[in-house]
Amino acid sequence: MPRALVVGGGVAGPAVAQLLTQVGWEAPVFEARSAPDPYGGLFLNVAVNGQRVLESLGVRERLLSDAHPASRMVMWSGRGKELGVVPNGPADRPSEGGVIVRRGWLHDVVREGAERAGVRIHHGRRLARVEERAGTVAAVFEDGSVEEGDILIGADGVGSVVRRHVAPDVVPEFTGLLGTGGFARVPGLEPTPDVQHFIFGARSFFGYLVRDDGTAYWFANLTADTPPAPDTPVTGDALLARLRDLHRDDPAPVPQLLAHTTGPLGGYPIFRLPTVPTWSRGRVVAMGDAVHATSPSAGQGASLALEDAVVLATCLHTGRAPAEAFASYETARRERAERVVAHAANIDKQKRVTKGRVGIAIRDAMLPMFLRKVAGDTRHDWIYDFRAPWPA
Repeated sequence: MPRALVVGGGVAGPAVAQLLTQVGWEAPVFEARSAPDPYGGLFLNVAVNGQRVLESLGVRERLLSDAHPASRMVMWSGRGKELGVVPNGPADRPSEGGVIVRRGWLHDVVREGAERAGVRIHHGRRLARVEERAGTVAAVFEDGSVEEGDILIGADGVGSVVRRHVAPDVVPEFTGLLGTGGFARVPGLEPTPDVQHFIFGARSFFGYLVRDDGTAYWFANLTADTPPAPDTPVTGDALLARLRDLHRDDPAPVPQLLAHTTGPLGGYPIFRLPTVPTWSRGRVVAMGDAVHATSPSAGQGASLALEDAVVLATCLHTGRAPAEAFASYETARRERAERVVAHAANIDKQKRVTKGRVGIAIRDAMLPMFLRKVAGDTRHDWIYDFRAPWPA
């Protein structure tokens, strides 16, 4: 039985492990975190292309049982003027809109599906380095343990140890945005069925939705010229106070959401990987954010990772040698992934703070015209139309 060592227990790792297990591989997953965190990573969008993969995994309905459908995105100015409504999915098919879920819930659903298929997931195993040996590859972990396999798959995120083995000279690119967010309950705040709201504030970009039970999910994108130093994290009460000041003049319910936010709060720099020269080396291959990290602006990070899982598993299922299978996988995925990363980068530019009253006035005057074109523009449907059926 061939053995694939899968590094990373988020979305892509358990997904590819489940698919490989179904066709006769042993595919244990090694995750650095000591235990799942139900609220870690806040929340994200799962677009229809990602949902199709979840259907192949047999877990789509499970995911949707705790999801907020949001096929429309309503844009507002910092003065409370509606700027436009754009689709969160194919422009001509609102029934195929995206859904917003807690990242922890998506991880739970994919992990549980993998475990039901027989995948063993090991927590608290942080990868230190990769060693290629004669006919095998070894994962050396920080606790001193070593695992050997026929191949190693890196699904370990934008800070990937596996990518550093495959493409050591690549450095992720800072988007100029810091991300943060949280959860709140504001008395009297009505649910926003099928909608997510976005506000181009005077000092920061803000988004929110309200679920049927009154729980609000919110996020903010702060502009920064450089990412914070690793030893100076943006966390806690100071960050919340800063957000309340940045959004003090924004329309309701933004100040109210921040006033009613409780619990731990953290900020993180957002990075992207526009291109990585090679996705594999020998018996080692990387996938997901490890090779094409995109900002959240396009709502495609999780869906691209799920697509990778199906394509990589399909290429390996052919029985070809690892190098040949990896090359086919990269050829099938590179152009699409890099196009999505570039598309998200263009959206990021709109989120950066526009300085000065004149600049804000021009932006608020131009955006409605732009958004009207986007609302019915099917030229971006290629993002959602991708299908990667699992032939096994």
